[in-house]
Amino acid sequence: MFLDDPPRLIETKVFSAMPDHYRRKGEATSWADANRPGQPTDCFIEGPSFDVDGNLYIVDIPFGRIFRIAPDGNWSLVIEYDGWPNGLKIGSDGRILVADYKHGIMELDVRAARMQPVLTARNSESFRGCNDLHIASNGDIYFTDQGQTGLHDPTGRVYRLSPGGRLDCLIDTGISPNGLVLDPTETVLFVAMTRDNAVWRAPFMKDGNVSKVGRFCSTFGASGPDGLTMDTAGRLFVAHASLGHVFVFAPNGELIARIKSCAGPSCTNVAIGGRNRDRLYVTESVTGTVLIADISELNSSLLRA
Repeated sequence: MFLDDPPRLIETKVFSAMPDHYRRKGEATSWADANRPGQPTDCFIEGPSFDVDGNLYIVDIPFGRIFRIAPDGNWSLVIEYDGWPNGLKIGSDGRILVADYKHGIMELDVRAARMQPVLTARNSESFRGCNDLHIASNGDIYFTDQGQTGLHDPTGRVYRLSPGGRLDCLIDTGISPNGLVLDPTETVLFVAMTRDNAVWRAPFMKDGNVSKVGRFCSTFGASGPDGLTMDTAGRLFVAHASLGHVFVFAPNGELIARIKSCAGPSCTNVAIGGRNRDRLYVTESVTGTVLIADISELNSSLLRA
């Protein structure tokens, strides 16, 4: 996983944890029964994304909630609805899109406190369970349809939805496709395949389809890679849902850093923030905690190189 020097270790600290009055202690949900059987689940946060004012939006999957965390760490409930919001991204135009496991791709209207459908089916067939999404600079929406796929059923899908409404299936053999991100040139798509314990690299051809898809990196553990983000230098940040780390890979696939959770082991998603984009925010889902790590050292090492 690394070639020369051992990967740099970066510690995290708690940015903010879900207040007790928002925790649903003792409440059973069908999502938790299927995905966390026998384990107490008072929340399961995911999908961090920043708005232009520096507020961090996150989802709480089993209870159909979306929260806004102010820069000072204070939480407010934006909406609670009948759904399982799994991934969330805020576009450059302020549009808030949600990958909902029940309903497909949704849009959050904050002012009206309403969820609106964007895409709920393909050719009249419901999705298996949308997990995460990424918005390209031209407005294309890339999203994963994970469902309960895995090595036993490698039929997870990765889609691209154009602003004009065209829907392309880019991958239909995914092994639990999860987080995804484009590289800085938007010519390569990276997809976390959780049950394959790997991140796949999918280059685009001139016609917009993908070709020569391969494993960019492989990990290990009871779960696998979950949420992804990438910085402007092309370094890939991979949240691992069972190892309690975010792994940082160079553009060539070398492991250059690992960011250690100071809370639980379930690091599910990541977002880069801060005035200089030198802070990494990490959702630790089981404890309902958002962690923060200083990644300025990575930027400094890039400058020295």
